[in-house]
Amino acid sequence: MSPANSDWEQVNPAITDWTGPLGLPAFDRIDDGDFDAAFAAALPAHLAEIDEIANNREAASFENTIVALERAGEFLDRAASIFWNLSGANTNDTLQALERKLSPQMSRHSSAIMMNGALFARIDQLYQARAELDLDAEADRVLELTWKSFVRSGARLGPDEQARLAEINERLASLSTTFAQNVLADERDYALVLEAPADLKGLPDFLISSMAAAAEERDHAGKHAVTLSRSIIEPFLTFSTRRDLREQVFAAWVTRGEGAGERDNRPIVAEMVKLRAEKAALLGYDSYAHLKLDNTMAKTPEKVGALLETMWDKARARAQEEATDLSRLIAEEGRNHAVAPWDWRHYAEKVRAERYELNEAEIKPYLQLEKMIEAAFDTAGRLFRISFRRHDDVAAYDPDVRVFEVLDAEGARIAVFLADYFARPSKRSGAWMTSFQDQHKLEMADGGDGQIPIVLNVMNFAKAAAGEPVLITMDDARTLFHEFGHALHGMLSDVTYPSISGTSVSRDFVELPSQLFEHWLMVPDVMQRFAVHYETGEPIPEALLAKLGAAQKFNKGFANVEFTSSAMVDMAFHALDPARAADIDPAAFEAEIRAAIDMPDEIVMRHATMHFAHVFAGDGYSAGYYSYMWSGVLDADAFGAFTEAGDPFDGDTAARLHRYIYSSGGSMDPEAAYVAFRGKLPSPDALLEKEGLA
Repeated sequence: MSPANSDWEQVNPAITDWTGPLGLPAFDRIDDGDFDAAFAAALPAHLAEIDEIANNREAASFENTIVALERAGEFLDRAASIFWNLSGANTNDTLQALERKLSPQMSRHSSAIMMNGALFARIDQLYQARAELDLDAEADRVLELTWKSFVRSGARLGPDEQARLAEINERLASLSTTFAQNVLADERDYALVLEAPADLKGLPDFLISSMAAAAEERDHAGKHAVTLSRSIIEPFLTFSTRRDLREQVFAAWVTRGEGAGERDNRPIVAEMVKLRAEKAALLGYDSYAHLKLDNTMAKTPEKVGALLETMWDKARARAQEEATDLSRLIAEEGRNHAVAPWDWRHYAEKVRAERYELNEAEIKPYLQLEKMIEAAFDTAGRLFRISFRRHDDVAAYDPDVRVFEVLDAEGARIAVFLADYFARPSKRSGAWMTSFQDQHKLEMADGGDGQIPIVLNVMNFAKAAAGEPVLITMDDARTLFHEFGHALHGMLSDVTYPSISGTSVSRDFVELPSQLFEHWLMVPDVMQRFAVHYETGEPIPEALLAKLGAAQKFNKGFANVEFTSSAMVDMAFHALDPARAADIDPAAFEAEIRAAIDMPDEIVMRHATMHFAHVFAGDGYSAGYYSYMWSGVLDADAFGAFTEAGDPFDGDTAARLHRYIYSSGGSMDPEAAYVAFRGKLPSPDALLEKEGLA
């Protein structure tokens, strides 16, 4: 039930009282225009709860301060979860306008809480006396993380410094929103419509079908469209023999966020880098990278730099060898041009076919999206003894979104899973996991005992033509398994407190469950059962599977140069001191870093700065893009536990994985959680071996 006061009279109760099937919001009863009133009521209601905690006349206790904080803001959480999920996956002009309005408001709201002196005094009192509180390990961890979060948010600063920090946070929130909306607009508005048969030269049938569907969606029925969805543009760059068209679409792809006028993200990045450096200095850190890494496994920019440099040297050397192979093939075709970035995928596919007698067009008929979804579900079931029951009669926010009930071994519902697989203009690019509701065991406002998680996977696969199966690439299949690994991290959470639920772990640990789950895609038993030909139903031939295994480390120089250069540029921006960051040209600085690391001309960063959403469309991966590599060290070693057990589904190993990695959330220090699972910490050698760079 919503709070009973006049502020809620204009609020649509469907936003805060989730009465839909399986405990979902009744999406069909929510209009985009309803959110403004919901936030107008929920924000002050949450602050009233905070004031009540801060001004409690009783002595501070864990229950009346920390637990009370954990419970506060339930209605705001519900409104925010619906709104921000729609903003990412199904946005429109109304939602985007409100997003621009809300971003600074939410920042002000957070600052008002985190800089509440009376509230922090109670938290600090408890933290200083924590040894005497007789808390269990999970409660002690929550107290520690809460205290550190307030300190890192300016709780110990003076009034003037707090005011300036709040201004910075508010401005950064607005800039992040504008950055993201600019990239989405560039992606949404671009389509190269092809009409002549010659424009389709070299393209396999599955891609032609997807491009036809994309064209029809954009009111160009009977034609074909290249969009900036990775599921279309990457295979187009791979198979198209029209070098001029490859160059044209590649230019659009890599210059997202660089449009003239309001869509130019260059001044936005410059201001964000400046403000982030100033924020770090206010909080007593040498740089923003030092601030962000203080609460991670890596701890310092120096440790991150050492890992990145190790990978860079080996990846760049391997990429040079790969470029030589591509140049040879170009020359053998009688062409005299150098390898350009828009050539790499095209000729790499030819080299792979030559070396391994393997090509993407041969593999793709065996990779049906529906069967790969089944494979992910089946793998989770075998590892964690859970199952998935689809509910076609339950509507979500878009007709394409699928709803599943997640059941444990006894048939009890432990989670709800929503899956939004297909690209559309209203969805930002990429793939991600998020949630509508996080798991916890605290008593709810309605008297209920905790809540189960409601988890969402969002992807951007290209639809097939009507009546045809959706075929995906191996990279797409890995993405599906990756994001489902994140989803499992949320769905299997088993903690008491909301703030440490599911994926609420350090940034360089959060990618472990997702990257680790990718390993099961290539387990032979999984591929032979679910990689079946879409026409004949025959399983993928063992010979083809063997070729896939042999080719796993192919083109890894290119892939790691793409990634590592992006991570190095991210760290370089955020390692700047305030003086250096005060007046920076982002494009020139990026070029400077690329020159300093001797970036190969044939390869570009996986995410150029002006569309680097991980880093600038929010704060999640700023000074943290490296975390995929850090977690890569962990996941390469972690799967070794199953290899050593002699069974990729070994029960004892899976039970430890469930307990310490997938269900523990942030209740344990990440190093302690990993050691509890594996018995030791890994070295980078495991990752180098996995990537074929040892």
